[in-house]
Amino acid sequence: MKANLNLGSVSGIKIIVHWTFFFLIAWIVFSELKHGGTTHSILFNIALVLAAFTCVVLHELGHALTAKRFGIETKKITLLPIGGMASLERIPESPKQELLVTIAGPLVNIIIAIFLYFIVPVNEFMHLNFTETFETLSSFTLQNFLFFLFIVNVGLVVFNIIPAFPMDGGRILRALLAMKMDRVKATQIASSIGQVIAVFFLLIGLLYNPFLVFIALFIFLGAYGENKMVQHLVLLKGHNVEDAMLLNITTFKPDDTLDIVVNKLISSTENSFVVVENSIVKGVLYHQDIIDNSNKNIFVKDVMSTDFKTVNSNDNLEEIYKLTHSEKYPFFPVLENQKLVGVIDNINLNEYILLQIKLAY
Repeated sequence: MKANLNLGSVSGIKIIVHWTFFFLIAWIVFSELKHGGTTHSILFNIALVLAAFTCVVLHELGHALTAKRFGIETKKITLLPIGGMASLERIPESPKQELLVTIAGPLVNIIIAIFLYFIVPVNEFMHLNFTETFETLSSFTLQNFLFFLFIVNVGLVVFNIIPAFPMDGGRILRALLAMKMDRVKATQIASSIGQVIAVFFLLIGLLYNPFLVFIALFIFLGAYGENKMVQHLVLLKGHNVEDAMLLNITTFKPDDTLDIVVNKLISSTENSFVVVENSIVKGVLYHQDIIDNSNKNIFVKDVMSTDFKTVNSNDNLEEIYKLTHSEKYPFFPVLENQKLVGVIDNINLNEYILLQIKLAY
């Protein structure tokens, strides 16, 4: 979305603030004003949140830069109101690598917390009684700011090591289990534990803190989704694109009128098409683009996308599965010796997976 804020990049990794993050800032301002806060208190709390999310970015960079050492790139780090998310191109299949990549994030927060422990210094607060501590922390001083930031980093470590897959703790658990058993079984166990914890978070959230409801949904759906993905990848292992691709496809030429395409769209089950001229793939007509321009008297070349990916008939289906989940338009012309032989998309790939599940059981 265009409202997202791009903060730049670190080691080729984009740092993006999602537009929903600004609701968090608005909520802080509203909450402070509601409780009689001053301009000083509002600015203090906003600065603390920004500092906390800087630590979150460093946490995610810990994951991303460690993954890079194993040849795994990270496209971006996105900041959301509930935390940060590093978009790794894939999760390491090696349990040892996954363990190192996962631990790197909380380790960054441990290092920050140790540094702040001696800078504040934290042990001075330990000698105060409750009343003295409350009075001391009520003032908006640099020492208090750093102390709260210390608490934030300790909290990030504690929260992230909860074994709620796909959070860091759950991934650490999966990696440890995968050292003793196959990855599918390890993922099933870790995701089941994660979903149980998600239900617990949901109940607590409904009673006390709505924020936990969003975290519970993230954990539950994330655990379910990755468990399914790992199972699917195992089923697709050893299979090539030619095993699952669509053969009976309709192609169009750049100079064909769009109304011909619309008629084909209505009268068949195909929803995207390949554009070919002189046996060379020139473009792709995506379903949404056809719909958006269906009322215009224009040609195929005016609508077709020339920014598309092709795959080869002997490509591994595991990689194509990952591709269909990472691309905006999961529809790919299939080539063999540079000639179009079919197409593959997420629909027929999922149908192929369903057939493999039936054959496996």
